[in-house]
Amino acid sequence: MPAMANVRLRGQLEKLAGASELPVEGGTVTELLKALEETHSGLEGWILDERGVLRRHINVFVNGEPAGPDTNVAESDKIEILPAISGG
Repeated sequence: MPAMANVRLRGQLEKLAGASELPVEGGTVTELLKALEETHSGLEGWILDERGVLRRHINVFVNGEPAGPDTNVAESDKIEILPAISGG
């Protein structure tokens, strides 16, 4: 049974989801992100592209550490998803 992790959204993602923190189920970062987009349609296409791959401008952290698509997620983990900040 996949873990129900606490996901914190930042920036525009928070506005699109209508919440800053959400419980989301998933065993890996990719599973969690897919579940997040499925349950919050306002986020669809903003985090994962049409192939289900994390978009380049999105950063994911698990317990404060940068996470990749295959990073395992446990129930007590704190997940942060934020758009990259760019400028010139």
